[in-house]
Amino acid sequence: MRSVGVEEELLLVDPGSGAPMAVSGSILAAADRHAEHTDAGDADHPFETELHKEQLEFATEPVTEMGRLREEIVRCRAEAARHAESAGAVVAALATSPLAVEPSLNTGTRYQWMGEQFGLTAQEQLTCGCHVHVSVDSDEEGVAVLDRIRPWLPVLTAMSANSPFWQGQDTEYGSYRSRVWNRWPSAGPVDVFGSADRYHEQVAAMVETGVLRDKGMIYFDARLSAAFPTVEIRVADVCLDPGAPVLLAALARGLVDTAARDWQDGMPPARVGSGLLRLASWRAGRSGLDGPLLHPETLRETSAADAVDALYRHVRESLADHGDEDLVREGITRLLADGNGARAQRRLLDETGDLARVVTRCAEITAGGS
Repeated sequence: MRSVGVEEELLLVDPGSGAPMAVSGSILAAADRHAEHTDAGDADHPFETELHKEQLEFATEPVTEMGRLREEIVRCRAEAARHAESAGAVVAALATSPLAVEPSLNTGTRYQWMGEQFGLTAQEQLTCGCHVHVSVDSDEEGVAVLDRIRPWLPVLTAMSANSPFWQGQDTEYGSYRSRVWNRWPSAGPVDVFGSADRYHEQVAAMVETGVLRDKGMIYFDARLSAAFPTVEIRVADVCLDPGAPVLLAALARGLVDTAARDWQDGMPPARVGSGLLRLASWRAGRSGLDGPLLHPETLRETSAADAVDALYRHVRESLADHGDEDLVREGITRLLADGNGARAQRRLLDETGDLARVVTRCAEITAGGS
């Protein structure tokens, strides 16, 4: 059974005003102190800095059971909330700040280099994503998977969409984060590689241009992890509901496993070009689940429900083998009925008339795990 892990980036905000707060350093220091005083006596904890001081990242332990993954996500969110409290902040699972903000780049050589190299693109890049890692047996299998999951990834963007607001305005997008993220020169969909050698050759050539600092800046929609034997799927917004990343993880594992089986059976990847995939990605970011998407098999306009159903049917056999079929079917039904984070944020704005209240209510949901 393939293991799965999730990385989430959380927004750090003022508990009263909802404004982003540049306090990640204080929160990491609090996490370090707490870890040092545990029975283990070491400084291990799941938190890391990100590009901006107004955000905090955590990574779950790899697991094979989705109920355990949800427990990990809820635990990490609650722990992040406790440490944030010591810095006078709260955490919110929002993929962009609804309120206007001038983000602060984190200290350190890497982040400062990015700020100098990419200017306003780096300065404005206060976005919070959800990355899913799924284990693979080798780089060759991993690249075969990357080649075969490409058309399905925009559906995950639409399902996770949780960033309708930007600098105090409704963008009319479900996932505006995905549009901001794709300002990076290495981000987005890529063409079929065909082999692990070709993948590594392209990555090396991109770094050697000098445009990118290192392999960590290979921001493909999905890539081989540089640190773990996994495929890392990077297209999702961080989700407000803690059940949503579990649904995404189950579908991501289904995609990886289905693609690996197809490769083993000699089935070639679809040769759809990256230009069409960029359109599918844009459509997913624009619509979320509240408008049309491009069907992952035909690349023609269809309803969001039909696109999600196509994804479910594509991975259904693998879901059944992993014991995830009921979880995914029920999760999809609930998501299509209740909506994603973008719909929840807009609903909160309709109820309160106040973007600050949208943020603080989302922080309450993030800390509470429901």
